[in-house]
Amino acid sequence: MSTHREIKNALFEQVARIGKAVSSPKRLELIELLCQAPKPVETLAREASISVKLASAHLKELRAARLVDTERQGKHIIYSVASAEVPRFWVLLRMLAEDRLFELQDALRQMSASSHEWRSENRNELLRKARKGEVVVIDVRPVAEFEQAHLPFARSMPLAELRARLAELPEDKPVVAYCRGPFCLMSADAVALLQSQGFTALHFREGVAEWGVKAG
Repeated sequence: MSTHREIKNALFEQVARIGKAVSSPKRLELIELLCQAPKPVETLAREASISVKLASAHLKELRAARLVDTERQGKHIIYSVASAEVPRFWVLLRMLAEDRLFELQDALRQMSASSHEWRSENRNELLRKARKGEVVVIDVRPVAEFEQAHLPFARSMPLAELRARLAELPEDKPVVAYCRGPFCLMSADAVALLQSQGFTALHFREGVAEWGVKAG
């Protein structure tokens, strides 16, 4: 019996390594960023608003848990998610938190109320309208993330370039903006800018990670 107990303890201990690795809010944010595209530590640090030293320490923990991989490209070390299961894990963990935590639900409701969220029966409706040209879907993430993966029929219009590229958008069709997922504020900023310029603009809360998980 003791041998069986030792085996069970060892099994749960190994699984707990994943829980320990993602027990930091910043590590979760780094995972979300890496779900968009591989990135060097300098970019991750800037986008997560932390120092390179702290980002490196967090990434070391994620790598020890086999959640991220590294690859040297010249002088840079590029980090990426270790497998397709990592984005799935992140999305399912976030969805569980959203289902169980009232505080998170309230925060997301406030975000949706301020950004005029796309509200349709399902995302297939958005896909149908985008295919027929009835709406324009824009991806406001950096170009490198768009090139890694993007939603069907989306066009790349990074938030930093959006004001200068307004003439590329039709004024007689709704514009639906998306970014990195429900916790990303870039699409909300894009919607606010577009509406201030007279466009009909809506925010789509899913990103490529959510789209991929639900498609699977």
